[in-house]
Amino acid sequence: MPTASDREPRVVRVVPGGPVLVEGPVEIVTPDGECVSSDRFMVAVCACRRSRNYPLCDTSHRKKVRSTDDD
Repeated sequence: MPTASDREPRVVRVVPGGPVLVEGPVEIVTPDGECVSSDRFMVAVCACRRSRNYPLCDTSHRKKVRSTDDD
């Protein structure tokens, strides 16, 4: 049976101001004990807790910019 030292390390990228990107598939255990699974090749984990789909990122961290037309 393979051990952790036999496997390639999983790549995790921290996006400044955004999510944590983890090579999938993953199982995420939330602070309340809920287990969320994703079989995607890359999973965006919410780091700001604004996601309606927490712990998965839904891009809620992006600031909405209002356009101003002063013409």
